[in-house]
Amino acid sequence: MSLYRDEGIVLRTHKLGEADRIVTVLTRRTGKIRGVAKGVRRTMSRFGARLEPFTHVDLQLHTGRTLDVITQAETIRPYGEAFVADYPRYTAGSAMLETADRLIMAEKEPALRQFLLLVGGLRTLGSGEHEARLVLDAYFLRSLAVAGYAPALEECARCRTTSVRAFAIVAGGVVCGACRPAGAAVPAGETIALMVALLKGDWRSADASESRHRAECSGLVAAYLQWHLEHGIRSLRHVERERAERELAT
Repeated sequence: MSLYRDEGIVLRTHKLGEADRIVTVLTRRTGKIRGVAKGVRRTMSRFGARLEPFTHVDLQLHTGRTLDVITQAETIRPYGEAFVADYPRYTAGSAMLETADRLIMAEKEPALRQFLLLVGGLRTLGSGEHEARLVLDAYFLRSLAVAGYAPALEECARCRTTSVRAFAIVAGGVVCGACRPAGAAVPAGETIALMVALLKGDWRSADASESRHRAECSGLVAAYLQWHLEHGIRSLRHVERERAERELAT
């Protein structure tokens, strides 16, 4: 068996047998990998706590026939510690991990840009500088762009005119009146401007946006993401429920 090292973000885990766990990690150099962490569910495990979701870890692994075996794990940064007592950030972070897992289908194919984007997203989310849902929507838009699915936001997705009137998921973003398909949404101009700001990292404009435009933006971005993934993001249910409860409280 060959031995290798890499650093990565733990995306998810699930039980294997009585004491082991399969850990899915998005790594810097190797891409997405699945490794077996033997004995980590025992109370005396040496590194069980280092292999929890949200953790940035340095790993040593042996290449196996079907699954690699994790032999060492050292924590680089436990991003999860910043989310435990903050439900909005925890649910947003969970949606980030799930999205990264869904977007990167193949294992052991380098995905450096997605890795760096996820690390940056978790770091920004943990800093508390911006609203959690804004950070999540920015991550969604940028991860889609890295994957080649960036929505058209400043000119018609079909004819490239700058006179846009609607947002059509099936068309690939904003569309003009002539190209507008049936059922296309007609968001406020401020909502599209917010999407542009999030995609470009213009946090001053994003932070100054109104709550109604943020809510409309989130709905469009979530629908666009899930349409391209051809699969729902389960964590988004909790994100949306938290937003609804917060709006009712105010």
